[in-house]
Amino acid sequence: MRIVVTNCNTTQEMTEEIVRGARAAAGPGTTVLGLTPAWGPESAEGWLDSYLSAAAVMDALRTYDGPAYDAVVMAGFGEHGREGVRELVDVPVVDITEAAAHLACLLGRRYGVVTTLERSCGQIEDSLELAGVGRNCVAVIGTGLGVLELEDGERTEAAFLTAAERARDAGAEVLVLGCAGMTGLQRVVAEKLGVPVVDGVGAAVKLAESLVELGLRTSRAGGYARPLPKRRAWGRDPGQGGHGAASRGHSG
Repeated sequence: MRIVVTNCNTTQEMTEEIVRGARAAAGPGTTVLGLTPAWGPESAEGWLDSYLSAAAVMDALRTYDGPAYDAVVMAGFGEHGREGVRELVDVPVVDITEAAAHLACLLGRRYGVVTTLERSCGQIEDSLELAGVGRNCVAVIGTGLGVLELEDGERTEAAFLTAAERARDAGAEVLVLGCAGMTGLQRVVAEKLGVPVVDGVGAAVKLAESLVELGLRTSRAGGYARPLPKRRAWGRDPGQGGHGAASRGHSG
């Protein structure tokens, strides 16, 4: 089985970190490939970055010419684009936001999300509502750290713990890492706070594997029907239209 994990920004170092987390969660028969958009924001923090990132990720998948893959994991927490990607490719698409929330709902009645900057909280809340798992979320708390500041492990852990305590005090029985760049914190934080902590990257990889193994794919009846055939100009590349190269990316 081969899973493509898409970073939501252009920072290659973050893609590599996400891939390491994805490979740690993947089963022995799963190969993980990281995909970094060729253009877009260096970090996704806010509505403008998110919409730009969504288009960039879809463009990266549209023009993908690597080995065939069986599923896509979208590693942008709260970022836009998952519905469009489900129209675009013919394999299961799992977003780390909803994957983490769904697993959290299996572990406790209420969960909380700890993320980066406060400006991302409303966007994450909207994403959870759209995925149908917002009702069980008691709080989305920012650490005050930007995405590119998460490289400082000690500082990130301290800020996460402070925010996580606020979420727990608000009634969260389970915590969710609200950024792919936080992957790896879950074990340390769970031990210190005494509650389960779900990493979205790991959750999404395991759900993607399950969908593939069960032979399940995105429904084409209704909202996720294939895009209508028409000319589509992508950015400054008006010569390429239609569905692009996405259909080459899947196996089976």
